[in-house]
Amino acid sequence: MSFEHYDDPTHPSMTTERPLAHRLVVATLVFCLAFTFATVSVRTWFAWNNGVQTMTSELGLIDQVFQGSLSKAIWEMDRDSLEAQLQSVVQAAPVGRVTLRIPRPERAEEVLVRQRDGFLGTGPAPSLERALTIAPYPGAVQPVGTLLIEGDPGLLRQRLWKEVWTIMLTQVIQALALAGITMLMFNGLVTVHVRHIAQHLERLTPANLAERLRLDRLGSRNDELDLLTERINGLQDNMAQYLALQREAEVALAASRDHLALEVEQRTAELVSANEQLQNLSRLDPLTGLANRRYFDELKDAEFNRALRSGRPLTVLMCDVDFFKRYNDTHGHGGGDRCLQEVASTMQSLFMRSGEVIARLGGEEFAVLLPGHDANLARQAGERLRQALAAKRMPHGASPISPYLTVSIGIAELDPSAMTIFDQLLHRADEALYRAKNGGRNQVCE
Repeated sequence: MSFEHYDDPTHPSMTTERPLAHRLVVATLVFCLAFTFATVSVRTWFAWNNGVQTMTSELGLIDQVFQGSLSKAIWEMDRDSLEAQLQSVVQAAPVGRVTLRIPRPERAEEVLVRQRDGFLGTGPAPSLERALTIAPYPGAVQPVGTLLIEGDPGLLRQRLWKEVWTIMLTQVIQALALAGITMLMFNGLVTVHVRHIAQHLERLTPANLAERLRLDRLGSRNDELDLLTERINGLQDNMAQYLALQREAEVALAASRDHLALEVEQRTAELVSANEQLQNLSRLDPLTGLANRRYFDELKDAEFNRALRSGRPLTVLMCDVDFFKRYNDTHGHGGGDRCLQEVASTMQSLFMRSGEVIARLGGEEFAVLLPGHDANLARQAGERLRQALAAKRMPHGASPISPYLTVSIGIAELDPSAMTIFDQLLHRADEALYRAKNGGRNQVCE
């Protein structure tokens, strides 16, 4: 065993340093920003509700203040007083518009509308409608009109923005302060000592394995750094013992090297054969016999690049058994396995052309690669699959859409001008599958 020092520009120690403290700060900032976004959203929602409630209370107070004087002015037909009262109401801070409806015997009611300059409509602002009455004599109540006070949405939004800016500023300051404190503490408690450990390991050679690692810390804290120091010192002792034993074993090893080489060659040949068998098994889904996700991932990029080079169409079918969880709950997991095997068998009978790949991606989800098929041909193939499964009339007692097993299928065709990797094509097929499910299932969508 030997230790070598060399200047390799590709070695991690020669590349640009990326301190752990910086990564920790970045992670902390990301978390804080996410938490800040969530907190600001929640607090903004509460601030909005509080603003609406406050404006509602203000409108109620204005109504209490003016309803008596307005009722009296209407009853006494005092137009000057009525106009003054309406102007006073509309000048109140939260009011955007005031509408007064005065019924007139044997003719259309009179409607008086006064609004604040720049008022564009109530929008989300609250409003308050009140029937105005007066007691002309004790025990009598006479309705004289209806008062509608509409809040000013501009004022409501202005108040909300003040609250939002305060909330955001508070949260951002907290996030920055937390990240700064985290970096300072991490540098003082961890980074300095980790650098010292790295320097000690860099100087280590077979000749100085007896040199002990010591950290410049006050006392023993029995934490992870002390444990690491203890383990490194123990590792150095073990390495020294190992080197001594290695030198003794080299003599015996030289004598048996030829015999061992032959035996290794035989074992290697057996291992290669076993690995080939294992690789074949690892590419197939054990339940359905179809290609598994791993094998699908090996083939998809090759087909994708081939289609880009040749200019031939390439489509993907994403297939999902409808309400499969309910099928398992109703027919049992054994029945669910037989269901998936029947679906796989049906797909194998339909997609047998050279280059077509059927894979089980997981659970009840299947994918089919169709080289040379455009979207129209792929839709026809998807319909054949859907109809073939429907023709088998496999009972599905828990399906809300059919008494028999059905599938939903999403189709996506390669667009060379917009797609650079296969996952974009697969994502588009997955979106089509989502539309098929949302559209009622048991259908093909693209």
